[in-house]
Amino acid sequence: MKRSADFNRLYRSGKRWHDSAFVLFAAPKSRHPKVGFVASKKLGNAVKRARAKRRLRALFLKVAPRLKEGEFILVAKPPVLEAPFSDMLKAMERALRRLDIGERGGEC
Repeated sequence: MKRSADFNRLYRSGKRWHDSAFVLFAAPKSRHPKVGFVASKKLGNAVKRARAKRRLRALFLKVAPRLKEGEFILVAKPPVLEAPFSDMLKAMERALRRLDIGERGGEC
């Protein structure tokens, strides 16, 4: 996702899941699979924002094979910089189950 209009549409109409380290916005029945990562200046300098987006990207890539097609946005919160990756992965798997955006065949 690159356009601001795409982000705003998903913020308004998508499903949401809040965790201590990130917020997941999802529109699972979209025509085009897209993903966006957001880290605001509240997180810190450019180095911290880039690290937060790298961690979110790695998290998304870990669960991507089990996702239904759709549009997704992951928004970083300050704890994303120090939270253990295993805890973030468990939270993401809970989000997939709750929002019903994971494939039924695989274990989430």
